[in-house]
Amino acid sequence: MNPNHVFVCGNPALDFAATLRARRSVRFEMFATPDRLAAWYVESGIVDAVSPAAEPDVERARAVREAVYELVSARRRGEDYPAPALATVNLTARGPAAAPQLTPSGRRTEATPQEALSTVAREAVELLAGPDVPLLKECDNPECTRVYIDRSRGMRRQWCGMESCGNKMKAAAYRARRKTPKTPKAAAAPRTPSPAKAPPTR
Repeated sequence: MNPNHVFVCGNPALDFAATLRARRSVRFEMFATPDRLAAWYVESGIVDAVSPAAEPDVERARAVREAVYELVSARRRGEDYPAPALATVNLTARGPAAAPQLTPSGRRTEATPQEALSTVAREAVELLAGPDVPLLKECDNPECTRVYIDRSRGMRRQWCGMESCGNKMKAAAYRARRKTPKTPKAAAAPRTPSPAKAPPTR
């Protein structure tokens, strides 16, 4: 599985929840080390720089991630929010968040891992209380558990991303069609000659 961070869900909170890949099968952990967590914060655009993370930061991030995933899943299915997940996200969102600063070269946001995590929690609150909830969909790849925002016309998007899942599923469908034996066409029944017409009576 690709170890690089991927951002295809349309919202930082959804991309954050998707950092535990293939939840129903292999469960591939993207936050394997503090460095991988810090890299996600920067690559996601949540912050421009983050101070070094430690193992407790990873543990907190994983706990908040699972809470976000539970809340998103419940909202998507029209179910009540699980109370522990709701409390975890709200408590994290109340903490100090990453604050942008104006510098001579423009806007820059530096943060601690705790501030970056609070920013993610606030993104989750805004998402789940906002207008994009009806657009939440889970990827059609059975091995993928990413939830994304489908802003396509008619909500016809099937995959979280073409490179990550769409191309793989199309290739699998093509291979399945190639393996399926073609049913031979039934031979046409021979035509029965029409009876000869009797000559007209004079």
